[in-house]
Amino acid sequence: MTPVTLVAEPWGDYGLLDCGGGRKLERYGRHRFVRPEGQALWAAAEPSWDPDGEFVPGPDEEGGGRWTFSRPVPRDGWTLGWEELRFTAQATPFRHLGFFPDMAPQWAWMRERLRMRRDPEALNLFGYTGIGTLAMAGAGARLVHVDASKKSVEAARANAALSGMGDAPVRWLVEDAGKFCAREVRRGRRYDGIILDPPKFGRGPTGETWRLEQGLAPLLADCARLLDAGSAFLVLTVYAVRIQALAVGELVRQATAGLGGEVEYGEMAVREEARGLLLPTAIFARWRGGGA
Repeated sequence: MTPVTLVAEPWGDYGLLDCGGGRKLERYGRHRFVRPEGQALWAAAEPSWDPDGEFVPGPDEEGGGRWTFSRPVPRDGWTLGWEELRFTAQATPFRHLGFFPDMAPQWAWMRERLRMRRDPEALNLFGYTGIGTLAMAGAGARLVHVDASKKSVEAARANAALSGMGDAPVRWLVEDAGKFCAREVRRGRRYDGIILDPPKFGRGPTGETWRLEQGLAPLLADCARLLDAGSAFLVLTVYAVRIQALAVGELVRQATAGLGGEVEYGEMAVREEARGLLLPTAIFARWRGGGA
């Protein structure tokens, strides 16, 4: 396996304007925001920025912090778009804006492979606000969207309605991902594609505890059991952990060893508009079936 870099290019409603000094300046539609960015070790292109809002991190490494605003920003969010999709961006307490723009290359890659299939069905684990789910549904796939957060699933359904996809063939489930996959394996279910974007730590709807280092390998093993040699893909993305891309690449390679096909791994990045440099954001590994 040779590592690759997936680059999210700017689009109409999103762009990384500048980054450096441990921060990044981004545009989300008509608004500009500054957020902490540990990967931006270099100097920024411009000496000063004039954002609408900035997230000021807490004193510890485990999170926390608050937003400060210099201009009015809709607290209930505002509408953005990617291709035909429409969704709500919002300054959340978790420092992000309600979706992950560096996922755009993954959305496009999955759509392309699902369009090659006849009546495909895909599974989105830890589906959050549903942009990936809607991207795949827009390619003609039936979807199962799973997230342990009722609030996230409600936001995903609202994004579906905003995109004019309220009647799309999507099952919206507030579920623990691990328990759901284990049940699907026992049922003998099969999917054309699976994407999972697990957090470092989380809790299920009935108090289940998720820790990435302990839970990822068995969850991937169950995901592989829900695929076969004729399936299209398995996509794994990982943020904010001390795990290297080579490690998740090997994990996916072993999980899918009996399915044939190919595995690639590497980094995800966003291209900065000011200078064209690449800001790394996450690591990924993905399997592509032989028929995809």
